[in-house]
Amino acid sequence: MNEYDSNRIYDIVSLIGYTKTLVKKEADCFVLNTCHIREKATEKVYDEIGRIRKDFKNLKKPLVVVSGCVAQAESNEMIKREPYIDMVIGPQSYHKIGDLILDYERKKKKINETEFDVINKFDLLEKISNSQNKTSSYITIQEGCDKFCNFCVVPYTRGPEYSRSFSQVINEAKNLVSNGVKEIILLGQNVNAYNFNNKYKLSSLIIALNNITELKRIRFTTSHPKDMTDDLIECFTNCEKLMPLLHLPIQSGSNKVLKLMNRKHDREYYFSIIEKLKKANENIKISSDFIVGYPGETEKDFQDTVDLVEKVGFLNSYSFIFSPRPGTPSAKKELNNIEENIKRLKILQNILENFQYKNNKKYLSKNCEVLIENKLEKEEKYFGRTKTMIPVILDADDSKIGELVKVKITSCNKKNLFSSHKINKVKAA
Repeated sequence: MNEYDSNRIYDIVSLIGYTKTLVKKEADCFVLNTCHIREKATEKVYDEIGRIRKDFKNLKKPLVVVSGCVAQAESNEMIKREPYIDMVIGPQSYHKIGDLILDYERKKKKINETEFDVINKFDLLEKISNSQNKTSSYITIQEGCDKFCNFCVVPYTRGPEYSRSFSQVINEAKNLVSNGVKEIILLGQNVNAYNFNNKYKLSSLIIALNNITELKRIRFTTSHPKDMTDDLIECFTNCEKLMPLLHLPIQSGSNKVLKLMNRKHDREYYFSIIEKLKKANENIKISSDFIVGYPGETEKDFQDTVDLVEKVGFLNSYSFIFSPRPGTPSAKKELNNIEENIKRLKILQNILENFQYKNNKKYLSKNCEVLIENKLEKEEKYFGRTKTMIPVILDADDSKIGELVKVKITSCNKKNLFSSHKINKVKAA
């Protein structure tokens, strides 16, 4: 989502005369668009600003803007702690960045803009064309969260759940396709909670996108298990452009830990959703997120997670040791033993990586469909992804970026597939 927001920030500032530069010391303005999910996110912002200050020690000071979730969480504290910062802008206020920069240039007065103004944000963004022309591009359709998992900072930095207008999303998608985009990834903190005017759901968007002729692939992320409705699951049967991969975070395989996390579902419910998905599309693959060492997790709880992983057989997953986020309920809990957490994480990641490698080996000597996204730098090879998002490195002498091609997989490792065979283009349906 931050990649999408960063691209839209550029669309906005380009209207007041700013252009991108790859030469750091040429910059008149730095925008640090931040995420608060990862550990030590705030300190990384200050470290980066320290590097900017050092680079510009004997040069004219650039305008320094901190936007995103760290800006929302820290607000005025950032300006007080680091005088080099000129402006903090929350993720629901970045649509104002052009006017705010102009205001700062006139008054030279530091700015804090962290109101939750999500409705006006999307109304304004609709008027500004999305300039992205990559093969695969994002569209934010939903922001915020009402789930209040005890470990998560999102409800406090992104606000309550809000769904964009159905027409706004479809219009932006059509604009991106006219730019040459072939794959659209729908984004939201709880993307499957999308509900516009109690009439349009995520399934409505997918069905509409499925009818855009030049669009080749549709994906969405990130989903909450409680919002995996039957109409959405049916899309994996009825919409041929919806790719057969679902990122469905569970965080833990222990019912006790899930309750401590306030996840509002148990492992049995999660298994029932997986069963429905596999009935809808036998080729579907699942990825997930896991938090290891959540406060109160015992060895039995961890083994429940291992058991769930082995039963589901995830295509790939993200896994981390629990780290508290200030202001969340779990931040007040006593931490588990760090050495035990590290040990458990290594065990879990080894199991997850083995599943991933085992799945990749199934592709050897087989043909698979790949959407070519770009050419690799300094190599006569191209990068693409399978229907289930597995990276593919391939020879592509006669191919074009944005083409769907059939390739024979000749080798693999834990993360990538490789092909050195001749490419055949996939014919349009």
